[in-house]
Amino acid sequence: MITVEDFFAQHDAWPWNPPRPGRATFHYLILVTEGELRHDVDHVTRTVAPGQWLWVRPGHAQCWHPPGAARGPFILFEPDVLTPGTARLLAPLTAHDAPAVLSPHPDDVRWLQQTAFQLLDEHRALGRRPLDVHHALRRSLLESLLLRLANAPGIAPADTTAGTGRGDTYGRFVDALELHFRELHRAADYAELLGCSVRTLSRAAQDATGTGVRELINERRLLEARRLLGVARWDARAVTAHLGFTDPANFGRFFRDRTGSTPAAFAAREASDA
Repeated sequence: MITVEDFFAQHDAWPWNPPRPGRATFHYLILVTEGELRHDVDHVTRTVAPGQWLWVRPGHAQCWHPPGAARGPFILFEPDVLTPGTARLLAPLTAHDAPAVLSPHPDDVRWLQQTAFQLLDEHRALGRRPLDVHHALRRSLLESLLLRLANAPGIAPADTTAGTGRGDTYGRFVDALELHFRELHRAADYAELLGCSVRTLSRAAQDATGTGVRELINERRLLEARRLLGVARWDARAVTAHLGFTDPANFGRFFRDRTGSTPAAFAAREASDA
């Protein structure tokens, strides 16, 4: 736990001079209280205004912009810090495809800011009280903040029912896709895995996103390809094998049709930008 301004001050020229893309291994959660923060998340530049939150989740590609006048608390936490019950309630908020920029419900803005600064104060209070109490307080404040932030527009309510309903089908599909997008590439594969018909899965995806199952699978594979070619500096042949394409030419057509660029040209552009 730190503030944005202290993070910039402590790290001097790194990692924004020059900008160096990287891949998040834990959650980055930033509340902007003053100024404006610009940050790339999965190759898209996000602008975060006062009152908004930036959330970079594990696995996302990110790149810092040069520090500006942004101010506010900066929370970093690992996924397993949340208790299982709370993690289940927060699944729509912590999901890989949840929004990177959150604008809380107006009724929650002041409360969220106060809680974030209480969490910062408790983090700085190491040694003021027994260590186990200190850790319990930090977890409690973090979970309270996240549960309130889950009320933000654009975040679907958690489905706490067990195994029925189209919403649950889509949620289980998203979880399955995150685990298996490298080797399973057909709607029928996921329908079989989830124990439902392709028609049921397709309707669930359409209701939730307006997009078909096949396109969602392709979007996830494309996102991973961009991350590997850009941040990780993999070559096209390695990405081809990792994502289950039959050969580099097949992967090249897939990538070019969706980005307008060849894998090699995209990788070269990303390297020059860095």
